[in-house]
Amino acid sequence: MANRIDSPVFSCRLHESADGGATWSDVAIPMPDGEEPKCYAADAAFGKDGTLYVSFVTLKGLGNVPNAVWLTSARDTGRLEVPTRVVGPLAFQVRLVADPGTPGRLYLSWLQAQATGLLAFAETGNPVLVSRSDDGGRTWAEPVRVSGPGRLRVVAPSPAVGPDGTAYVLYLDLGDDRLDYAGAHEGRGGEPYAGRWKLVLSRSADRGATWTESVVEDAVVPTERFVVFLPPSPSVAVDGRGTVYAAFTDGRLGDADVWLWRSGDGGAVWDRPVRVNDTRRQDARSQYLPKITLAPDGRLDVVYYDRRRDPSNVNNDVSLQSSFDDGRTFTASLRLSDRSFSSQVGFGSERGMPDLGSRLGLVATDVRAMAVWPDTRAGTEASRKQDLVRAVVDIRRPRELPGPFGGATPALGAVAAGVGLVLLASGLVGRRGPVDPAATTASPED
Repeated sequence: MANRIDSPVFSCRLHESADGGATWSDVAIPMPDGEEPKCYAADAAFGKDGTLYVSFVTLKGLGNVPNAVWLTSARDTGRLEVPTRVVGPLAFQVRLVADPGTPGRLYLSWLQAQATGLLAFAETGNPVLVSRSDDGGRTWAEPVRVSGPGRLRVVAPSPAVGPDGTAYVLYLDLGDDRLDYAGAHEGRGGEPYAGRWKLVLSRSADRGATWTESVVEDAVVPTERFVVFLPPSPSVAVDGRGTVYAAFTDGRLGDADVWLWRSGDGGAVWDRPVRVNDTRRQDARSQYLPKITLAPDGRLDVVYYDRRRDPSNVNNDVSLQSSFDDGRTFTASLRLSDRSFSSQVGFGSERGMPDLGSRLGLVATDVRAMAVWPDTRAGTEASRKQDLVRAVVDIRRPRELPGPFGGATPALGAVAAGVGLVLLASGLVGRRGPVDPAATTASPED
């Protein structure tokens, strides 16, 4: 599991569990010579041959501007190799993904800025770029532009690779949103941008040489302001048949809901979206920042922040729902967090725009799922403290569809201090025995 840390200093961490997520230890990320000791925005991926790859960004100067992107790797995660430089300055929102069918093939995606201002990009037209490596990161192909040149304000690229080697990048096109892109909000809370965004998927069937775009959704309704350097990320997943799934937050019904889009032809044409959260419509309570993943048997899991229990729409829980029919219907929500926690605690809370991380973590096997999220229960608005908390859930296929799963047992435990989970690596899921299907709470282990 890799995460960034925003305070008291910008940094990043890699954590490892060898007992199914019960206990965790830190793995040292080696810093490259000549760089300031500011590791940030770590991401991680396992290659087909079991090699662990970790990317991270080094920051420079008092403004903590991205200076370079680095890659390190290990066959034994207890020790990472000396990192190699991949990309130069001003690479934002860097993500790493491995081809599940080809050992050593990696894709790195990022937003390439030209200049920055205070909580803002100083220029429009910054592209989403992708580079490919076929030798485990030793060499990289020339970066290729993924976002269309007419898209002037794009953010939050989220990559994936299908079983057939097709590469995908899902991202947000903010349209005319100068409020967030140009930092017109000055980093302070308030009403979200009143216009509409687009959710766009680019895909490549030739190892990243050329890319084709499709619009997943052309009228995403924003639900919050954000700092453009750390936008909320959409989530993308691809199953064994090439069906592509995209998930994001949308306020079309008047409050924030989790929506899922599905394409049965590899991302060319998209079905109408499905509302995932099983709450009353227009209840003025937010469900947001979804993360989706697919189990090997095709089950689709979704984890998200959930405020259904708080009439004031402030305190978060974390919920999980699953689909056994390709995202058409979902099981009843399962509460993973054993205690609600404030959404007003974190980096930026003093300005009324606290950050709870750009994405959550979720992995799955055929019988269980493991989620990790930033949790503020041990913090205050003054301390801004967040922890990373995990839940392990057993999932049995229901006898009839749609309906709740046959049993689920979550188990929680704080694993490390940090903000903004980036990725949870496969193979960390632990086993818990099933309980009554009505159970919707979790017991802390610590």
